[in-house]
Amino acid sequence: MDILISGLIAVVVLYVVVKFFVLPFKLVWNGVCGVVVLWLVNLLGGVIGLHLDISIISALIAGFFGIPGVFILIIYQLLVQ
Repeated sequence: MDILISGLIAVVVLYVVVKFFVLPFKLVWNGVCGVVVLWLVNLLGGVIGLHLDISIISALIAGFFGIPGVFILIIYQLLVQ
């Protein structure tokens, strides 16, 4: 019976540790994807006349929200122009 309880406690601790470390990696991955897409939009958008200013705010939006954040920046840029 002690082995079963120890095994269950180990599984719960492992689950908590994995959940604790997955969120920072997920945020970093989301930020990297957002910055890369922001860079690609500026690189390829020059052909069609679309340019997003890379400021602290746009970098934070792209970094925190990732690819959807870049699309929001593009929509905002198109609506403001």
